[in-house]
Amino acid sequence: MRVLYIDDDRVNALLFSETCRALSDEGLALEVETAASGAEALEIVAAWAPDALVIDLHLPDTDGHTLLTRLRAQMGDRAVPAWLCTADDGPEVATAARRAGFTGCWRKPAEAATVRDALAAVMAPGTTVISAA
Repeated sequence: MRVLYIDDDRVNALLFSETCRALSDEGLALEVETAASGAEALEIVAAWAPDALVIDLHLPDTDGHTLLTRLRAQMGDRAVPAWLCTADDGPEVATAARRAGFTGCWRKPAEAATVRDALAAVMAPGTTVISAA
């Protein structure tokens, strides 16, 4: 499964990439690309089709909600599962994420078990996953 992780904090990007590497070592085949901005994410998607998106809420050139809409439009409105991953807290963040089209909302840094369970579920045919904040 190809996962695009978008976050301008390189430490968070590294943590997520390492989490996915460890999950791949456990048998969950994940290929991760990272982007530090909305513009970079759009460039990556032009050449590489992700199967899942993980997007930070606050990016230097856009917000996660707007970027999700732009990414899906660029991918031909493909229903790619997407998680908002943010340091912001509160039920209103998760509610707004779902309204914006996200599958769910994760608090940064995303826990390995949360990532594993969500990605494994969307890899299973016919499965829909909703993750809580």
